[in-house]
Amino acid sequence: MTKEPNKDKGTKNRGTLRGLANFSQIGVTMASSVFVGVMLGKYLDGFLGTSPWLLLIFSLLGVGAAIRVLFNISKDQKDEK
Repeated sequence: MTKEPNKDKGTKNRGTLRGLANFSQIGVTMASSVFVGVMLGKYLDGFLGTSPWLLLIFSLLGVGAAIRVLFNISKDQKDEK
């Protein structure tokens, strides 16, 4: 008697890994969007001497971009199903 591999276990593992990948994609995307906004604002403030205004503006733009990407990711996930 040989045991057949459990196909449900493989499907469950793939679903778990896919969920972790989506979760990490959201975190990395949000963090990088805000980081790029902060760094760009900081650089432009130093270059133009407008401290702290461009840092604040680009930080908010980075947050807005992160939220927009979050909605796009969720929309893409919804369309796949």
